[in-house]
This record gives sequence, C-alpha cells and structure tokens, in this order.
Amino acid sequence: MSKMLGGILPGNSTVELKEFDIPKPGYGQVLIQTKASTICGSDIRCIYREYLGKGPEGYIPGTIAGHEPCGIIVEEGPGLKRFRKGDRVIVYHISGCGVCYDCRRGYYISCTSVHRKAYGWQRDGGMAPYILAEEKDLIALPDELTYKDGAQVACGFGTVYEAIEKIGVSGNDAVLVTGLGPVGLAALMIAKAMGANQLIGVEINEYRTALAKKLGLVDHVFKPEKDVLDRILEVTGGRGVERAIDASASDAGRQLAIRATREWGKIAFVGEGGTCTFNPSLDIIHGQKTIYGSWVTSLWKMEELVERLVRWGIHPEDLITHEFPLEKVGEAYALMANGQCGKVAVVFD
Repeated sequence: MSKMLGGILPGNSTVELKEFDIPKPGYGQVLIQTKASTICGSDIRCIYREYLGKGPEGYIPGTIAGHEPCGIIVEEGPGLKRFRKGDRVIVYHISGCGVCYDCRRGYYISCTSVHRKAYGWQRDGGMAPYILAEEKDLIALPDELTYKDGAQVACGFGTVYEAIEKIGVSGNDAVLVTGLGPVGLAALMIAKAMGANQLIGVEINEYRTALAKKLGLVDHVFKPEKDVLDRILEVTGGRGVERAIDASASDAGRQLAIRATREWGKIAFVGEGGTCTFNPSLDIIHGQKTIYGSWVTSLWKMEELVERLVRWGIHPEDLITHEFPLEKVGEAYALMANGQCGKVAVVFD
C-alpha cells in the first residue's frame, strides 16, 4: 500500500478527502501511524470557515489538516537518537527551526524562522492514516495514557497547563474559567487536579455547561448574564477568586475574569482573537492584579504534563464527546464548528 486518504480544508466550511502518497521518513524523521487526531478551535476559526492566518499562521491550501495527532511509530528514518519503531508518541504541533532562541528553550510555537512549519497548517498533519514527523517534535506517550489522551496534550491541555503554571494554582485558590469550550474544560480539569478549592465556570452554551457538571469539574457554573459578577462575588464571600483563566476570547469574558479576581490575584488569557476593554487603574493597578498572556506551551512542559497526567490519574479523553472515522471527517468538523459538543476526535483502527 503506497497511497492514503487525507482530509484537507478548502476554507468554505467543508472538508475534502484526497489521495496522497504515504511518505517515507528521511534523516531524523519517523513515519507515524495515526491512532487519534482531535479538532482544535483554531482550525475552525482560522481555516475551516475561511483562511484568516497570515505568514507563519497561514494555512497552505491542500495541506492535510489536523494539528493534534497521536500515534505509533511504524517506520524509522536514519539518524534517530531516542525514538524507535513501536514507540507511542505525541506530536508537538509546531516544527520549529530548532536553533533559534525560542526553539532552544523548547518554545517552537514562538519560532519566527522561515523554516518553522506547523503540522496541519504548512506541513501535513493528522487527518490521515500516516503522518511524517521530525524526531525532535515528539513526546513519548506513557502506557497509562490512551492515544485519545495524547492527541489533546500538544495543544489544548498543553496550552492551559502552561497558563496555570504561570499564574500558579493550589489548594489555596478559588479558580474562575470564562468560556467552557474544550480549552476551558481542560483548564478546570487541571486546576481541579492541582487542588483548587473552588471551581467556577461561566458559559453560555448549555451543552458545555451540562458537560462540565457531568464531569464534576465545577462547583458553580453561571451564564454570562448582567448579574454574573455579583454571583461570583457572592459564592466567594464577596472577595472574588484568586486565579482566573479566560478561554472565551470575548471582551465581556476577559473583563469578567479581571473584575472577578480579588486583590493581588492573577489572570491568564488563553483565548485567541477578540479585544479587551478595561480601566487599568480601577481594574488592575489599584487591585495589584497581574494579567498573563499565554500561547501554547514548550516541549519540556509537555514532557512534564504527560508525567503529571499519569500521577494525577486524569484522562483528557474524558472531554471527548464524539468520535468519527476518517471517512466522516466532514461531519466531525461540522459538529465542532456547531459547538454542541465537547472535544471531537477522528479515530483510526
């Protein structure tokens, strides 16, 4: 067998399946048999509906989509240093140049080299039975985690883990998450594992609100109505939360995250796009608050995260509400775009 089907995104809210050659690994590369590939909200926002990204964030038409793949190495190229055929691996979804300042710190996401290429954006990704990857982009998947767990590590769970590490979460903290899409739900799951003593969510989508409750991820969940700040203050003794994470990417959600945080508190913004309107003196300066921007994560933080997922005994796959075979990848993307779901996965035999 030398051919395979791969899903590409024409940018008009459809997915096309086209035939591709199964790639052969070169020096320092491996061929991975894809086992699971999950769909990220950034794919919907920046590629599926229309092409919004520019430069290093731009999708190259005809590229196999999917930047959250996980699988098993089935063929080795020459020159490998660590990984071998039969290893279960997660793919860090940006392949950086490897030699710039950010890459040497493990932050391939921040690489600005012309050699930077993202899986599923500028080089073929995980919506196909096989994916060609650089050994340097791989993270070992522990036996205790499933392929569906691993598919979510590189992007969604890695993103919120990085943000939570920046603001710090412990048993001393009440934590607010605005926006309970897959990234927001992941934030709640990790914050709970880290011992947060009170978890509060804000979300307008009733499906995702119900999912957060079903999974036991929230002590309180509110709709973003006019009195939502008052309700958060009420359940926190009038003081607000110690830590807040905005995954909504909305102006109102970000404002709420800031204003619901108590004095000396910390806030992380992880939702992409949009704006934020606030009064610096009243909203952050006088309250001695700190706002962090956080974009994806690093290779070493991913290594750390998979170890901690095992230690905590939590499984990202619990956020997956729908699974599809590759032949129905169009239905998978349409559902994710509709939003009446948790995480959506394309799975392979």
